[in-house]
Amino acid sequence: MADTQWFQEARFGMFLHWGLYAVHARGEWYASMERVPPEEYDRAFGAFDAADYDPRAWARMARQAGMKYAVLTAKHHEGFCLFDSAYTDYKATNTPAGRDLVREYLEAFRAEGLRVGLYYSLVDWHHPDYPAYADPFHPLRGSEARRCGQCDFERYLAYLHAQVRELCTGYGKLDLLWFDFSYEGHTGEDWHARELVEMVRALQPGILLNSRLEASGGSLGSLLSERPTPWAGDFATPEQIVPPAPLAGPDGAPVCWEACQTMNNSFGYTEADHAYKSAAVCIRQLADCVSKGGNYLLNVGPNARGALPAPAQEILREIGAWMRCNGESIYGCGAADQAVSAFGCRATAKGKTVYLHVMQQPVGPLALRGIAPQQIRRASLLYSGSQVEVLQEGWAAANYPGYTFLSLAARANETQPLPDAADTVVKLELR
Repeated sequence: MADTQWFQEARFGMFLHWGLYAVHARGEWYASMERVPPEEYDRAFGAFDAADYDPRAWARMARQAGMKYAVLTAKHHEGFCLFDSAYTDYKATNTPAGRDLVREYLEAFRAEGLRVGLYYSLVDWHHPDYPAYADPFHPLRGSEARRCGQCDFERYLAYLHAQVRELCTGYGKLDLLWFDFSYEGHTGEDWHARELVEMVRALQPGILLNSRLEASGGSLGSLLSERPTPWAGDFATPEQIVPPAPLAGPDGAPVCWEACQTMNNSFGYTEADHAYKSAAVCIRQLADCVSKGGNYLLNVGPNARGALPAPAQEILREIGAWMRCNGESIYGCGAADQAVSAFGCRATAKGKTVYLHVMQQPVGPLALRGIAPQQIRRASLLYSGSQVEVLQEGWAAANYPGYTFLSLAARANETQPLPDAADTVVKLELR
């Protein structure tokens, strides 16, 4: 049975997209988007040296940022393997890097006490038996040399299953396997999904599987339906979006999910993409996910040498500083039982404690719905423990029955900047 408890307690993880596309430095979809011929794309093979790859430094940075698990791309759509697969020569051990980069990653992250996951692309633009001619994404789509009749998809599926078996048998315990992705003509049993899932679960008891044996980043699959398929996975994976509400099945039961997001606009390293989000935006996205019962998988795209970009490192440091003070409002938390709301806020909860994430300076006292004043035993700022006054009466409060007013300023009729402009967390301990 899949172990979702650790996953829903962790709430925050690191996504790592790394492959030959880092040499091209134009993102992991570069080959497809620009229809790059294989002979041109594969020039990166001889330039991939991983000279600055230090997975121990990556792991320390993830842990210090407050992340509890990580997922590395063992193979992306380009087909290049970061692990020493016996089924292909298109792998890191045959490049100037000359190393099994997946094994080093797993060892380093486990040593830091982090849970470990691997991403594996069901798609493979390098393999000769992956259909190209009519495929909407293949770099050689429309190429007469790659008409579907010239490939054997069953042979490709045997290759796919063999590589997944390698990952599940040769690298110790895996906590999570992140497949990617399904689309029309390639979904569910097109991948021999039942057989694949049965194999993985037999080899790695308790492992978590995502939803993309039948879904993509823009779809959620059958997990939210009355009859999930046997390959529906254990958690849904909305991409580049935080769902506007908690995800639930038809009976209202919550569905496990994880939003994967980029720091800039790219997953794979893109030299020209300097549009990095601020740490404050990432912190707010994390709180938003947890307030709806979800996880936040924040991506970093290492460069061709294996170094994490400097802006990404600074963002992680700033998130880590916030997490050290406020992690209690994230780990093991989920959506509040009651409909708690306040302008510019999100609410996370654990047991009888509600954490109000205040992301916008209120005008005067903060107006809160969903919790009555008499329900609150104590209100305090999480980072310092300082008391927050719960106003039973006072300036204009009587005009708004049904609201609880919290004073974040020295006096109720004052305004002042929030202690933490990114996200000031008010801890409400309920009776």
